[in-house]
Amino acid sequence: MRIWVDADACPQVIKEILFRAATRAKVETTLVSNMPLARTPTSAFIKTVRVAKGFDGADQRIVQEVAPGDLVVTADLPLAAEVVTRGATALDPRGELYTEDNVRERLAVRNLMQELRSGGELLGGPAPLTLNDRQRFANQLDAFLARPRA
Repeated sequence: MRIWVDADACPQVIKEILFRAATRAKVETTLVSNMPLARTPTSAFIKTVRVAKGFDGADQRIVQEVAPGDLVVTADLPLAAEVVTRGATALDPRGELYTEDNVRERLAVRNLMQELRSGGELLGGPAPLTLNDRQRFANQLDAFLARPRA
């Protein structure tokens, strides 16, 4: 089991939770990014992979590498849908766990909202990350790490 992080848009506070969990649980955690990452600790369990700049380069790398049983941390719903299809688990930085049962529905809602925004009917983006979001993420991560490993 490995943890993959879509690191370009992942909030630093969530990365910090992941760094502590990777070391505590001794789980290889790989941050994939197309930009340099600041404040990544030196650890045998934490790696960074930098991909070429371009549309969805980090997503494509994660999809190539992910295996069943892995965890992918991402707010990108198309990526979440793809990794769930491949037998991995996807977790949003706000603590929402994506499953085969809910990821397609979330993707459809995302596409509808994107259409409404492009038509000028909706403005704004996601709300700021809250303390409750961080706690929900940490709880989901702990539950994932506590599962028996194959």
